Amino acid sequence: MAASQGVHQLGDARRGKFADNLTGFGRALRRAGVPVDAARMALAQEAAMLVGLARADLAAALEAVLVAREQDRLVFRELFDAYFRNPELAQKLLAQMLPSAESRAEPAPRRPRVAEALAPVRAASAPAERADDTVEFDAVMTASARERLRTADFNQLSASEYLLVQRLAQRVPLPLPRYKARRTHPGPHGGRADWPLALRRAMQSGGELLELPRRQRLRQPLPLLVLLDVSGSMERYVRLLLAFLHAATAPGSGAGRRDVFAFGTVLTDLTPAFASQDPDAMLARAGVAIADYAGGTRLAASLAQLRTQHARRLVGRRTLVLLVSDGLATDEPAALAQELAWLRRHSARLLWLNPLLRFAAYAPVARGAAELHRAADAMLAVHNLQSLQQLAASLAEVLRAPPRQR
Repeated sequence: MAASQGVHQLGDARRGKFADNLTGFGRALRRAGVPVDAARMALAQEAAMLVGLARADLAAALEAVLVAREQDRLVFRELFDAYFRNPELAQKLLAQMLPSAESRAEPAPRRPRVAEALAPVRAASAPAERADDTVEFDAVMTASARERLRTADFNQLSASEYLLVQRLAQRVPLPLPRYKARRTHPGPHGGRADWPLALRRAMQSGGELLELPRRQRLRQPLPLLVLLDVSGSMERYVRLLLAFLHAATAPGSGAGRRDVFAFGTVLTDLTPAFASQDPDAMLARAGVAIADYAGGTRLAASLAQLRTQHARRLVGRRTLVLLVSDGLATDEPAALAQELAWLRRHSARLLWLNPLLRFAAYAPVARGAAELHRAADAMLAVHNLQSLQQLAASLAEVLRAPPRQR
């Protein structure tokens, strides 16, 4: 009776099509990089049964149970509208799912994550599609394919593999080591007595001092400064590393202060772009900000610009500096050595992340690479997913070792 009164229902309970459509929508969310597991899909089914199948109520209920990160909220809403409006994307949904009046206006451009997620759904609804094509696409999300891609060099990925690895890189954690700050807080292992707190507690017990509370130093993550080479030789690595660093150092990940710069022929501050919670928006803002992308490498000039304009980004010689480059700089060795010496004096550690370490016989024989090797506390690889996953352990090991003589 409700359907006869004009209430639009998102499915047909007698044929069970809504359950299939909801499962397909969950797969589309996973393709878009939204973490959706079986437990969340079970909650989504329960939410649909509780709120009903009216479009607005269902969208709000599914968003509440399927979205756990703020950067995925806009992706969910756009994907929900596209998936439950177009019959091709929903695999021939019922007529009740269509809007009452279709607009002839040109559709707004979708976010890259949404477009990539919807592409296989369109292919699945095409009449001339072969069955093995669907199996091939679905297989890229299996555990065996992910294991193969863990060791695949970023420079050798196909277009579809590149997009998949970019989404996987955003899930790699980077827990930074912590240091003892000057500020203190109440704690049982502190070396100082907390006399104000002791007096307040004594007032509650009639003036008797029953215990002596103590204060211990806070442990905070090291401030992070990232210098990312955007020259032509690093072109295939930049987008993936930006996506990785954006997710791994986001608020809520346990990271502290972060400052990100890109350098080629000039230095570009990407810290405002990293303030965007959505990775697509961050990459778009970074692309607009970088004017010398895929050009040459002038590391000494870029470090001089950092020294003269952004020296306060290095906090109290506690900053961990990650310099991501292949070391193919064109600067004079003396000028580069001078700027690297200044950077070392004002940072806790200088770590060189080099994608050329994918070659077993690599040696830093180029002039810029030789200066970087002499100045850096360690040289670590960043050329595939496996190296990104090992980066956190490598950082902790380097920081435990005593610093090199400056």
